Amino acid sequence: MAETVSDLRSAGALETARLVRMGEVSALEVCDAAIERIERLDNQINAVVVRDFERARSAAKAIDKNRTSEDSRPLLGVAMTVKESNNVEGLPTTWGFEGFADYCPAEDAVIVSRLKAAGAVILGKTNAPVALADWQSFNPIYGRTSNPHDLTRTPGGSSGGSAAALAAGMVPLEYGSDIGGSIRAPANFCGVYGHKPTYGIVPLKGHNFPGTDGVEEPLAVSGPLARNARDLTAALKITAGGINPGWRLDLAAPRHERLEDYRVLALPLEGLPHVAENVSGPIRKFAEALDEAGAHVGRECDSLPDIMAVHEHYVRMLNTVITRGTPEARPIDAHKWFELQDIQMHLQRQWASLFEDFDIVLAPVASMSAFPHAESAIWSAPDAILDGQSVSYASQLVWAGLATFPGLPATAIPLGMTGDGLPTGVQALAPQFGDLTGLRFAELAGKAGLCRDPAKPFPSL
Repeated sequence: MAETVSDLRSAGALETARLVRMGEVSALEVCDAAIERIERLDNQINAVVVRDFERARSAAKAIDKNRTSEDSRPLLGVAMTVKESNNVEGLPTTWGFEGFADYCPAEDAVIVSRLKAAGAVILGKTNAPVALADWQSFNPIYGRTSNPHDLTRTPGGSSGGSAAALAAGMVPLEYGSDIGGSIRAPANFCGVYGHKPTYGIVPLKGHNFPGTDGVEEPLAVSGPLARNARDLTAALKITAGGINPGWRLDLAAPRHERLEDYRVLALPLEGLPHVAENVSGPIRKFAEALDEAGAHVGRECDSLPDIMAVHEHYVRMLNTVITRGTPEARPIDAHKWFELQDIQMHLQRQWASLFEDFDIVLAPVASMSAFPHAESAIWSAPDAILDGQSVSYASQLVWAGLATFPGLPATAIPLGMTGDGLPTGVQALAPQFGDLTGLRFAELAGKAGLCRDPAKPFPSL
């Protein structure tokens, strides 16, 4: 049994649930093993900043008391964490603001309640930047989270604590959010998988600015991070679907079940922000490996939207959403907002046309791998120098907006390591409501050995 518990450091969520279901390990052993890893590793990383270990142990004991081999809950006994911005009854939700340090919601977010109903045991919450508005994860309440691969560098943001906890082997599953690459960038910087769902399919109730309750924000989504694509699919299926009983989500099945049947566009990078060779090179090699595996890989597409032309509209909509209610906000009138929505709708039609010819579009998540910690939000930092070229951090939102503005699903896939020992990867965009197509593609690529395996424990931790 002790050997099984030590193996939980690299086991995925579904594999852990299987072990619990079959009685090969108890939910309490899973919980205690995760707690031990957090307490041993997190002093260096500072990922799990809100800890709820006693209630987690009680929940695990309750699972053990009633467990049977017929229990169909897909996450039975899986000890996991969620991003700090997700409400968990009795735990603080601050979004990094000191003024909300004592705010504790009275009920769970919808996704948290669904994860618990699926058998998950919530250990606590992971770090994020102030207002979820940085590709770092630092705030005055909980401090700074570091990248497990290099403690001098960021794990990304805003779901940086989520990705760091996964990469260090503390937990097998996490739930974050994304409006400007906040799932994909941390997954990419830490070398794990992350999925930004199609806009609107996962309820955001309980992922609100502290103390507020209103309509779901345009562009914003919640989604899972994991150490394998299969777990991403399971977590998405558990949490997706409306809260109104009058409608039911029916996601399209994967378009293909064999890697060689996928039609893949490797996004042409001309005219876009420069991508470092240690990032673009692995993406090229991935596309070549797909080609060799029998997939149909294209590198040109006449129906591709003008990415830079629509980017300014994405940024305008993004800034309107994230500054709503702040004193310095510059609101736009309703007619301008409707114009942005019209542009967004026409962009969705363009992507739909493209996805008649392709199933997947490959693009960078960022132009660079994880960068060194900065003292303030990275958007105001001096430009990065990549292969001798100056690249602004603000330009990195181009890669986030590819999927965010049209509301497309995108899966961050780890590919390998740079010469500096940092993870690098790719995002796979899929058709709107084609989440299962993108996730199945990622799973098949992993099975074919074309991706980096992030489940292997860190030898130094």
